[in-house]
Amino acid sequence: MAMIDIVFTLVNGLATGMAVFLVAAGLTLIFGILKILNFAHGAFFMIGAYVSYSIIGSNPSSLWLFVAAAFAGGIVVGALGYVADKIVLRRLRDVDEAYMLIATFAVLLVCSGVVKLIWGVDYASVNPPPLLDGAVEIGQLFIPTYSIFVIISGLIVFILLDFAIHRTWLGKLLQSVANDSWMSGLLGINVPIALTATVIVSFMLAGLAGGLLLANQTLSPILGESYLLLAFMAVIIGGLGNVRGAFIAAALLGIIESGSSLILPNMPGMATYIFVIAFLLAKPQGLLGAHRI
Repeated sequence: MAMIDIVFTLVNGLATGMAVFLVAAGLTLIFGILKILNFAHGAFFMIGAYVSYSIIGSNPSSLWLFVAAAFAGGIVVGALGYVADKIVLRRLRDVDEAYMLIATFAVLLVCSGVVKLIWGVDYASVNPPPLLDGAVEIGQLFIPTYSIFVIISGLIVFILLDFAIHRTWLGKLLQSVANDSWMSGLLGINVPIALTATVIVSFMLAGLAGGLLLANQTLSPILGESYLLLAFMAVIIGGLGNVRGAFIAAALLGIIESGSSLILPNMPGMATYIFVIAFLLAKPQGLLGAHRI
């Protein structure tokens, strides 16, 4: 195996890992604060992608328009998150977790049906904007510009999210709610508003991810499933509800997935599943499971 193949596999794996983290960020945030394993997360990722597609079409004219459309998708999905919280999630906060799983699965089905009604079932594709529709040449290595964009986007989202949670007053407030909501309420924190804000931000991250990862994807009502399984794996391996753990796990899974395609081209994904099973048998609490968010 040539060195150039190894380097390309690492870069490609990092791009895949950051794409997975973009999807997993909202998923792990909402679990860290509210202990909700949101089955509907992939559906809202898909809605964010469709909203962005409605704005930019198949050929976005510029990078700024592409990014602005992704943020618009995030805002729309964040608003839907508020509606979902008001109608479904807040009504089930004090019941058994099994009810929440069933409820979010029902939301997933509703979202899939609405997407089919609005955008139909036809497949569509979106090209990257001209600035990202090329490759960077480093010696014999060609790296797609869009892959670099995805890696940078994942790093920016992680840095901002980690800073917001661990370095700001609002983040420390959310940590206190996550650790003991009853005591936080006694100390004067408006717990319901904190939880609703967390749901909205989590959904916004899903919508933003849908817009940022829209290019080079096949846009269809099953788009959410393409990343959701790996995102769930990243959340579980990282330690349920831990953003730093999810980031590390997503990068690991991306590199393993990419390496698997190089070493075992006839068995796609096999190495990833073996790694997940072996890891959970050895460390079932996850990488950073002892520290939520």
